[in-house]
Amino acid sequence: MYLGVDIGSTTSKAVLLDEEGRIAGRAVVNAGTGSSGPQKAVELALKEAGKTENQIRTCVATGYGRMLFAGADRQITEISCHAKGVSHEIAGTSTIIDIGGQDAKVIRVGARGAVENFVMNEKCAAGTGRFLEVMSRVLDCPLDQLSDLAAAGTESVPISSICTVFAESEVISQLSEGKGREDVALGALHSIAQRVAGMTGRVGLKPTVVMTGGGALNDTLAAVLSQEIGMEIQRPADPQGMGALGAALFAREQKDK
Repeated sequence: MYLGVDIGSTTSKAVLLDEEGRIAGRAVVNAGTGSSGPQKAVELALKEAGKTENQIRTCVATGYGRMLFAGADRQITEISCHAKGVSHEIAGTSTIIDIGGQDAKVIRVGARGAVENFVMNEKCAAGTGRFLEVMSRVLDCPLDQLSDLAAAGTESVPISSICTVFAESEVISQLSEGKGREDVALGALHSIAQRVAGMTGRVGLKPTVVMTGGGALNDTLAAVLSQEIGMEIQRPADPQGMGALGAALFAREQKDK
C-alpha cells in the first residue's frame, strides 16, 4: 500500500493506493497539525481498506504540518501534491483554486500535473475557510448550512473590509441596520470570490479550472466564484483529499524509482 497524508491547519486527510494505483481507503478528520488528526486519518483510511500499518510500503506527507509527521518517508509541498492529485482526478486541469482553512492558493498546472506558477494568500484570513467560519458564527448559521443561507439571498450586501476582523464588525453593523442574513451571507461569499479572482489574475487563469479544499464544499461559493472569473468551475468528488491523493501518487512513483 502507498500512503499520502495531507496535514493542514484545521483538517487532516489520508489516501491509500494499492499496487495498481487504485484508491483503497481515504479519510478526512477535522483536526490538523499539532493534534492526533493525522494519525486518526491514517487509521480510518487503513480501516476502510482492510489493511494494517505494516502493509504501508511508502508514505509521503504534505501540507502545513508535513515536517511533523514521523511516519513519512518523504515530505513534498502541498502545491506539488495538489497539482498531482487534481491532474490525476480531472484530466486537462490547467488552474487549481484551493480554499483551505488558513490559506488560499491558485496553481497553474502544465502537462502531467507539473506546477507552472502559483500564488498563496497565507498572511490574511480573507478568502479562506477561516473567513467562512467567522461569517457563520456572526450570522448564527452552522458552517455546513452557510451555502443554503447565501443561496436564499436576493441582493448581495457589499463587504468592503479586506481584513477578516474588520469584516466581522462590518457584518454586525449591517445586521443591526436590518439587512437580511441571507443577503449578508451572499455578500460574504462574493467578498471571498473577489479576493480569489484577484489571485487568479496573477498566475494567468486558463481552463480547465478546478476548485478544491473545504471551500469547494460550499456550492454557492463555487457558483459565485465561477461567475466572478467568467469560467466554469469543476469540483472533484473529494475536494479536500486532492493533496493526500497527490502525495500517495508520489509515494507510488517512489517505488518505481
